[in-house]
Amino acid sequence: MAGSKYAYVKNFEIPDPLLPNTYMVLRVDGHGFHRFSESHSFTKPNDQRALELMDAAALAVMQEYRDIVLAFGESDEYSFLFRRSTQLYNRRQSKILSTIVSYFTSCYVMNWSKYFPSTPLEYPPSFDGRIVLYPTEKEVRDYFSWRQADTHINNLYNTLFWALVQEGEMTTADAHATLKGTVSGQKNEMLHSRFGINYNTLSARFRKGSVISRKTETPESVPPDESDGSKRKAKPKVTLEISHVDIIGDEFWNEISDIL
Repeated sequence: MAGSKYAYVKNFEIPDPLLPNTYMVLRVDGHGFHRFSESHSFTKPNDQRALELMDAAALAVMQEYRDIVLAFGESDEYSFLFRRSTQLYNRRQSKILSTIVSYFTSCYVMNWSKYFPSTPLEYPPSFDGRIVLYPTEKEVRDYFSWRQADTHINNLYNTLFWALVQEGEMTTADAHATLKGTVSGQKNEMLHSRFGINYNTLSARFRKGSVISRKTETPESVPPDESDGSKRKAKPKVTLEISHVDIIGDEFWNEISDIL
């Protein structure tokens, strides 16, 4: 109770408000997912089901928290951008972080059987998270560009690595040794010359990751009011849209400039 003699212990709680008027990016990351993917026989180098499951969990988070205006996902991670003016939980870092990460994890588990109907969960997956604040639009754009560049670098490496192991019959140690010190051009050439794979024709989901944005649509017309026949103003409809597009160049950001 508020008047209890024990209430003084609340004085030991440390306030943790996030700096106001800054862009908040919360990244959720799989904890120990190398072991988790092995235990649940994820397809290498990319498991379409696992990526779609991550998308489903991220969609659920954005449906629940309207102050999230953009999300980007790759592999076992998802980054969420909050509107600059958000006052969610009075911008308390621990409250925002713990709630979003736990909700994402719950949605991941809830949707597991939809994407892995014949693979029961061997043990609970877990995710950790962090919040980083950025002062201007430039840092926000650079952050998401960094994550998409990371997607490309990792996917190119993993695509060639698993081709060497699965088709080239190399050991994992030999495959790592073969790729050590190589640059993107060399990896692309090896993929094409040894395995006939044109990296640029692979699924954009694998190469570019998943982008979730809010799309506002205004109906062209609405039926008149039945009571008096007067015209009614069309209400805009906001939907969530998943795409697998370039977010490093200007085109994407010009299209969604209103969110920043």
